[in-house]
Amino acid sequence: MIIRPRRLRSSPAMRRLVAENRTHPGQLILPMFVREGLSEPVPISSMPGVQQHSLDSMRRAIAEAAELGVGGVMLFGVPEHKDAEGSGAIDPNGILNVATRAAVAEAGDALVVQTDLCLDEFTDHGHCGVLRERTHPVTGATELVVDNDASLERYREMGVAQAEAGSQLLGLSGMMDGQVAEVRDALDTAGHTDTPLLGYAAKYASAFYGPFREAVQSSLEGDRRAYQQNPANRREGIREVELDIDEGADVVMVKPAMSFLDVLADASAISSVPVWAYQVSGEYAMIEAAAANGWIDRRRAIEESVLSIQRAGAEAVLTYYATELAEWLRR
Repeated sequence: MIIRPRRLRSSPAMRRLVAENRTHPGQLILPMFVREGLSEPVPISSMPGVQQHSLDSMRRAIAEAAELGVGGVMLFGVPEHKDAEGSGAIDPNGILNVATRAAVAEAGDALVVQTDLCLDEFTDHGHCGVLRERTHPVTGATELVVDNDASLERYREMGVAQAEAGSQLLGLSGMMDGQVAEVRDALDTAGHTDTPLLGYAAKYASAFYGPFREAVQSSLEGDRRAYQQNPANRREGIREVELDIDEGADVVMVKPAMSFLDVLADASAISSVPVWAYQVSGEYAMIEAAAANGWIDRRRAIEESVLSIQRAGAEAVLTYYATELAEWLRR
């Protein structure tokens, strides 16, 4: 007797009926860049279709996402002025906190307004933490390194500032050791016991962040390999996930998504909290570039890419396609 798996692929209706995974708008989170001082949105050249928003255009984009049933938005602030300490990150009148208040007012309870808790957009050196000088143990040369524990103090302040601005979930993306425990303690001490934390647990030092640098006007000097994870390491990703859960993360993240689907599947298998993944700027840009050249079917590539992330274990996906994909799903 011949086993015929094709019986269950014979028609669109049959394929829908036996599909193991489905995408729903409520599983999608839209990253958004809000730039200080804009009166109109500004296109991001390396991410066709994505913009740096003004406060007004952000409100319109949030209203559209909410109407389509998108699950949430993740806000990134792009300030006019930066300094070595990232002071704008804790300023109640800084762009991210101002945008958060406006976003919460616009969204109501239709979607979850989330905020990126990291210093890189706000520091003039572009690193995710505070720098300090040290003497190299071998060469004896003076060099600048990211000071983990000094950075945690800034994260504590930033977390409280974001919670007080109304953020409904804080995305801890800096990859400093102990960041989840420290921000949790700061929030609880300040009375924000109900504000959840998203730990960017397995965040790799990836080439696929390139277009994001333009989006946030990054002034990065050097690289982030001393604190983001080595792409060669799989087990290390799970160790980071377990640490974040132990420190009190309510959700954990794998980033980037598509080139780390193995880590995502591992995380999903062991996690006691929801696992999300971020389809990052470079992944978006590659699809757009290939589609613009006629090399791939754009819509099918978008749908397949997000579905593959879900199939690997992500219960929600941060993707710049969130609103567009939600519109297709509604149709």
